[in-house]
Amino acid sequence: MSNSARTERQRLAELLTAAGPDAPTLCEGWTTRDLAAHLVLRERRADAAPGIRVQALAGWTARVQAGYAERPYEELVQLFRSGPPRLSPFALPGVDEAANTVEYFVHAEDVRRAVEWEPQEVSTELAQALWRRLPMLTRLEAGRKTPVRLSLRWPGTGSLEFGPRGTDQVELTGSPAELTLFTFGRGARTTLQVEGPAQAVEALGAVLPLPRD
Repeated sequence: MSNSARTERQRLAELLTAAGPDAPTLCEGWTTRDLAAHLVLRERRADAAPGIRVQALAGWTARVQAGYAERPYEELVQLFRSGPPRLSPFALPGVDEAANTVEYFVHAEDVRRAVEWEPQEVSTELAQALWRRLPMLTRLEAGRKTPVRLSLRWPGTGSLEFGPRGTDQVELTGSPAELTLFTFGRGARTTLQVEGPAQAVEALGAVLPLPRD
C-alpha cells in the first residue's frame, strides 16, 4: 500500500473507533457500523462487491453487508484497518492507491463531518492526489447530474470545467478535498465558495447539495 491510501485507511479506522458503532455518517441511512461493514465487504467479498454499483446485484450485497454488520464492531474495524487479504484484488501492487485513496478520504469525512466539525487541512500529497482524480470523478459522479456548466477551481493551481455547454455557469472554489466531497454529493458539509447566477445556483443545488449559509 502506498502513502495516501494507507494514511487515509488508518485515519478512517481511527475515526470509526472513536465514534463507536452507532454514530451517524453522511451516508444516508448508515451508522458507523454499516459503513464499517461496507468497507470490509468491499475488499473481502468479491462476489458481493459488484452490487455496490450494479442495482440488479444490490440485494445480495445488502444481505452480505447485513451479515458483516452483525459481527462485533471492533472486529470489523480491525479487519478494515489490517488491509485487504492476500487474494483480494486490492492487494495487487498499485490497486490500493488507485482505487482507495478517494474512497477512504470521502468515508473518513462522512464520519468526521456527520457531527460538529471544523475545517481541516489535508497533506499536500493527498491534495494533489485528489486533484489528479477530479476529472475522472466529475465525469462519473457530478457530471452526470449537473443541469448547468460547472467550474471547479483550486486557487493558484487551476480549474476544471464540465457539464452541459450553452447553460449558465456556476463556479465552485476551494481545495481539492472540498471539491471532491462536492462531487460525491457531500457539498452541504463543505467550505466551498459558490458564485453564479441565482437561478443556476438554485438549479444546481436541487440535484447536488451546496454549502449551507
